[in-house]
This record gives sequence, structure tokens and C-alpha cells, in this order.
Amino acid sequence: MNAAGDRGHHRILLGAAAGVGKTYRMLLEGRQAADNGIDVVIGYLEPHDRPETIALAEGLEVVPRRRVEHAGIALDEMDVDAVIRRVPELALVDELAHSNAPGSRNAKRYEDVAEVLAAGIDVISTVNVQHLESLNDVVFEVTGVRVRETFPDSVLDSADEVVLVDLTPQELRERIRAGKVYPSARAHAALENFFQAERLSSLRQLALREVAEDVEARQLPAPARAARATPILDRILVLVEPRPSAQRVMRRAWRSGQRLGAVEVDVLWPHRRGGELTEPERVALAALRRLAVLLGMHFLEEEADDPMQAIARVARDRGSTYVFVAMPTERRIDRVFGRSQIQQLIDALPGIDIRLCAAQRATQEPGQ
Repeated sequence: MNAAGDRGHHRILLGAAAGVGKTYRMLLEGRQAADNGIDVVIGYLEPHDRPETIALAEGLEVVPRRRVEHAGIALDEMDVDAVIRRVPELALVDELAHSNAPGSRNAKRYEDVAEVLAAGIDVISTVNVQHLESLNDVVFEVTGVRVRETFPDSVLDSADEVVLVDLTPQELRERIRAGKVYPSARAHAALENFFQAERLSSLRQLALREVAEDVEARQLPAPARAARATPILDRILVLVEPRPSAQRVMRRAWRSGQRLGAVEVDVLWPHRRGGELTEPERVALAALRRLAVLLGMHFLEEEADDPMQAIARVARDRGSTYVFVAMPTERRIDRVFGRSQIQQLIDALPGIDIRLCAAQRATQEPGQ
């Protein structure tokens, strides 16, 4: 147990996809800890009716779940207060990106885990790389599936350890064929859809890269990082319009900022004075604001007679060194007879790098 007032140690087991063995590994580590005399409880477990996983959980204390009624359906969620009252040394918590039932104190399970950690309790949790918010567009391009349950990349950044639980695509597909991941009736459909070898390979590359970047970021001690810091830190400005496609630009800019070591990422919606939004635009704008909060970006709004002047003013005031913008879809006549938006940006932002984000590849978004 940590000293009074200390935050618990958070170990995240990250996988490329369901079935690679994250939950099994969590339970195995929990049993090993219990064998070493550590007080271990299961805060939340989702075994998905897998016999090997259920067998491994036997003998470990389970904190009773909290029953929530929603729309006439009974839902079970992790009882955060019960876990904290129990005061274990280590809590095992499955499915970090899970969305809690409406009416819960916290919207997401990673927020529940934050409370447990704040109480000084160590946590081992599990999650798949496809749930990372900044990778949402990339995962959609790779798999054709839009992941609805996501969690902020900052959760990985703040974890004490991120450990890859890995299987090759071939090994995972063999597990599915053998009925170890899904019931036999679902196995064939899973292999033909989400769990195609090429998709699994791409997801595995994302997971490997995520963990490699995490390890690299942690290797250098803080004093050494400070000593190597350059006098001029990069700062990113993302230009958006109130439309769903702008989320892709924000995610791309955020991930680029992580690799550049950017000190801040700002999001700017510049618009002409007096304009009114349609209902779809209001919905899209609210979604952009939520995403900015989730990724830790600063969302700015500038109303002006000349939006280009507003962009230049904000870039100057914020010290922007990079500007990210969606590839414009201008008509050919605009390119031939007038200056393009990009040329206007170049003229308005001398000395600032401008990066164009390509449009989403042609992938059919599932109707859900």
C-alpha cells in the first residue's frame, strides 16, 4: 500500500485487439501479486464467457458491482466507492475505455480509475489501442469501423507503466477459430470482418508504435529532457470549421504535436462577423469543443470582418510555429481566377509552416 496521500501506481496493459490476452494477463499478474502477500481485489472484470479467463479469476476477491437502472434495463458498473472503502493494495480493472451507464458519477471508467488511484490504491487496467481518441480516424481507415468508446491519450501519458500484450495476427485468428475468443457461431463472421489479417496487422503496428513512443518518452530523465530543451518551443494552431471532418484535422495535429514536442496545441474557428450557424453546424461545433477538451487543446473563436486577418493575429499572439488546415475543396475557377485559400494563408503567415491534412479516404462509415 502507498503511503498516506500518495497516488496509486497505474499499470496499463495495451493490446492491438480483443482476444490478445489482456484480461488473462491482468488476472495472472493479480494472482502473482496475491501469492506475494499483496492485498488484491477485482474492481471490474469482463471475462466474455471465456473459460480460461473465468478459471483464472477464481480465488480472487471480487468487489460487488453497482447496479444501475436505465431505460428499464439493469446495468452493472464498477462500484468506485466500494473499491475505495475496501482499501486494497491493488485493484484489477478491465476495459478502461468503457462508457458508464447514464447517471453515473463519472461518464467513463478511466475517470473511475483516476479516483481509485487518487485514494492511493494501485491499479492494473486493460485497453485496446483502437480506443485511443487521437487514433480514431486512423482506426476507421484501417478497419472501416468507427470506434465509439474512446479515451484521452493523456491517460496513457499519465500512467506509470504501459505494457504491450501482443499476439501475431495469425495467432489471434487461430484463437478465434478455436472458439477461445468468441462462440463458434460468431467466430466466422469475426474473421471475415474486423479480424481480417491485414486489419489486425495494421492495428498491431499502431500498438507497437504507441508503446515504443511511450518507452522512448520515459527513458530520458526529467533533468536531461530540460537540458536538451530548445529555447524556441513549437506551438501548433489548428484551423477548423464547424463540420465533422474538422475532427480529423484536430487529431492529426495533436499526434503531430506529440512527435514535435509542441508546448501547446490551439484550435481556432475563424468566422465572418454576423454569420449564423445551421443546426448541423451547431452540433458539429459542440463536438469540436468536446474533442478539444478531451485532447487537452485550447479552443479559440474569432469573429472578424476578415477571418484571414484574425488568423494572422491569433498566430502572432499565440506564438504559433505550425498551422494545420484541411485540404481545401475549392472549385477550379477559384484556383484559376483568384488566389487560393492556401496562398492567402502563406501570405498572411510568413515564417510559419503550413501543413495540409488530406481528406478522409473513401471508406463507408457504418450506419449506427
